[in-house]
Amino acid sequence: MDAPSKIGDRSTSDVVVRLRTLEGRDEWIYCHSDILVEKSKYFADRLSDNWPTCQILDSRNCVEVYCQELDFDHHVNVLRLFYVVIDGSVDDLWNGVKNALGILQVGIQLGCPQIVTACVNYLEAVPWEESEEEEILRIIPGMGPEVEPILARLQPVNLSAIRGIFISTLRFAMSSPPSLMNDLKSSAQEQLEYMITEDDDSPLLIADDDIKSEVKDCVGRLFSRFNNLLEVYLCEPAESVDEAGKMTLFQSYLADFSWACQLLSKLEIMRVFVNSWVDASDKIVAIMQSSPTVEMIGIKLKVVEVVAKVLESIGYGTVILPTTKRLHMVKIWLPFVRITKPLIDSVMTSDDDSLEFKIDGELWQSLESTFVSILLALPSVNQAEILTEWLENEYIRYPDLTEAFEVWCYRSKVANRRLALIEGGHCAL
Repeated sequence: MDAPSKIGDRSTSDVVVRLRTLEGRDEWIYCHSDILVEKSKYFADRLSDNWPTCQILDSRNCVEVYCQELDFDHHVNVLRLFYVVIDGSVDDLWNGVKNALGILQVGIQLGCPQIVTACVNYLEAVPWEESEEEEILRIIPGMGPEVEPILARLQPVNLSAIRGIFISTLRFAMSSPPSLMNDLKSSAQEQLEYMITEDDDSPLLIADDDIKSEVKDCVGRLFSRFNNLLEVYLCEPAESVDEAGKMTLFQSYLADFSWACQLLSKLEIMRVFVNSWVDASDKIVAIMQSSPTVEMIGIKLKVVEVVAKVLESIGYGTVILPTTKRLHMVKIWLPFVRITKPLIDSVMTSDDDSLEFKIDGELWQSLESTFVSILLALPSVNQAEILTEWLENEYIRYPDLTEAFEVWCYRSKVANRRLALIEGGHCAL
């Protein structure tokens, strides 16, 4: 049996492939016509009797191939691969995604179906770095159906699959898994927000009534578990509230609530959360007041973050509540916030490393503005009651209700004249 031909073997070569670039690079590669014809349609055409002219170089047929300097090495690699058995038994022929992309482009240009298929199989199977993915998106589209499998992982997913993964992720994100799974849960929550957020791209999912109903059900189950925990707290001695496991669970619920508010706001269904929080408010405050420990201060801060989001929905009309509920929310949460802020400030002042107690100053300012907004929407007699208590309280500095006080004074002073004008106008009609 004859020994297999080797690329570059002048003693057996009958054709020279002359690779040239516009920059002047010129390399002669000694090859074998039977291999070139078998592996490449381009060389088969160039070496056929139908090709009009045939160059001679070093007493051999010569095929000149011009290429870009950047593609020169890829052309050499393709010629070398002509002499390799590509049957899937060897996977390390490509030296990475970038090199495989270059070989694939040359393989298509030279009409090398075996190399193209092997490149496609490789690129479709291996992981890509972000830069490689961008390069694939730049190169592969438009190269033809034979390379389409490479893009399979980047194709849009049908709506049914999106809805399925959204609902599964939602149920996990609003569950109460063991603390070891907190990182997974946080990731799930982040991805849910990403799916429904419009940024440079349209949202992955537009929430319809069915999706919103599922979200409401998940929120309902979350609050149900939270209310069960509140009942346990209220039925046990005050010192048991401070147990580490219970506090961790309580804090976990508050973190879930803070995230849920963001999701529900984007879906415009905050009402379900606000109503549940209003119903639980008395119990939450009772538990917070039962334990003044430093550990509980961290939980109180989380409560403030959730309260700020709930009151914002009420104060700016996102969620419409009757007067009695709005008044109740002010009466229960205004004293809580008023007392909690100095506690948090004192911890931060005494311990500069207490990162867990740090809170954005804008949150306090936003909360103050929200209280003013809610207060000014209450009946004037209720405003007077709350303002009187505020003026007599030692914590008058926060929240500062000066704006509400000034508006109340103005409205009260001109009320008779205003209403008289209105009534007079009605009589004239």
